[in-house]
Amino acid sequence: MSDAASHFSAEAAGEPAGKGRYVHVDSIKPTEFVPGLGFRPVVGQRGMVNFVNFAPGAEAPRHVHEEEQIVIVLDGEFTFDLDGDVKVMRPGDVAVIPAWVPHGAWTTDSSCLEVDVFCPPRKTLLALAGEQDGAAHEGAGPDQTGPGDAPAGGAASA
Repeated sequence: MSDAASHFSAEAAGEPAGKGRYVHVDSIKPTEFVPGLGFRPVVGQRGMVNFVNFAPGAEAPRHVHEEEQIVIVLDGEFTFDLDGDVKVMRPGDVAVIPAWVPHGAWTTDSSCLEVDVFCPPRKTLLALAGEQDGAAHEGAGPDQTGPGDAPAGGAASA
């Protein structure tokens, strides 16, 4: 098989892990852990994306966590501190944060829309997704129960 044929193979090497679905980000009600910082998580079985809106003057305090994180700026800009390496990030910029590496971000006069990708899913956001969803559904973990398809306004998971 060529690389393309291997990459786009339709031959399953196992059983489907669950049912796929579509999510519209605007249907997820943002939750703020700190003022001006809105989180909208979408949860899969082994990964998570979190759409994050930074209002002008918002700050995600410097922190660490066990999950690997990839940050992708979609719109606007913010200042990012990656273990003391501080840069202004703009659309198209990406930061890769291994587990337990200190990091934080803030906006000044502008806003920023960015996406965080977590692997495995970030535990504190799983709790948020569960609170927003209000019930467990298929596909959030090894036992096949956890935050699931959310109604409009809830967190979404696979």
